[in-house]
Amino acid sequence: MYELLTGIIFYISIGVCVVGMIIRTALYFRGLAWNLDRVAYKAFPKQGFQGAVRSIYKWLLPFGTHGWRKQPFMTVIFFSFHLGAVLVPLCLLAHNIFLEEKLGFHLITMPNLLADFLSWVAVISAVFIVLRRIALPEVRILTTWYDYLIIAISVAPFITGLLARYEVGDYSFWLIAHIVSGEILLLAIPFTKLSHVFLFFASRAQLGMDYGIKRGGLKGTKMAW
Repeated sequence: MYELLTGIIFYISIGVCVVGMIIRTALYFRGLAWNLDRVAYKAFPKQGFQGAVRSIYKWLLPFGTHGWRKQPFMTVIFFSFHLGAVLVPLCLLAHNIFLEEKLGFHLITMPNLLADFLSWVAVISAVFIVLRRIALPEVRILTTWYDYLIIAISVAPFITGLLARYEVGDYSFWLIAHIVSGEILLLAIPFTKLSHVFLFFASRAQLGMDYGIKRGGLKGTKMAW
């Protein structure tokens, strides 16, 4: 089972994730209205680029936007979860050894203690995210089983990874569960809300270009928008 999961199924999972997100990103930009978006972006590339960079930078910075500052507690929870969700899969030593073996490259690595800490931070943050969806009426009314499923898919690799790391019960079982949950996550990214892992940058760039060009960015000009 281990050989199968770390062999052909791993390559399929990576391939579906990468190819799927390339297609999703291309479809996103192809879907922009030519008269409302593409014309303006082509006519004012400098202002559009500046707006895109500013938007992405501000939203990647904790408390960098008015929206983040209005909900400081949830901002900390949100960024804590994503910090672990991004850094642990990419920088865990064991993952990089696996990448080197399977794909011929590796990324920077972090100490195991830091990886443990960030994994716990991700799990605890996910709990608070679920509690927020249950406790706040304005969020609960918009929440469906699909949202909880997405959270479960996102946090399962951390929980199973920690159980394997601390050898709780059968290590082999939790290792297999960790690999399976990680590959389910990879397969789910192009087809679910998890696509925001990549499309976040596309949507923030688009909105930033809108504000940089059409929504006040070119005040005093004769632009029609």
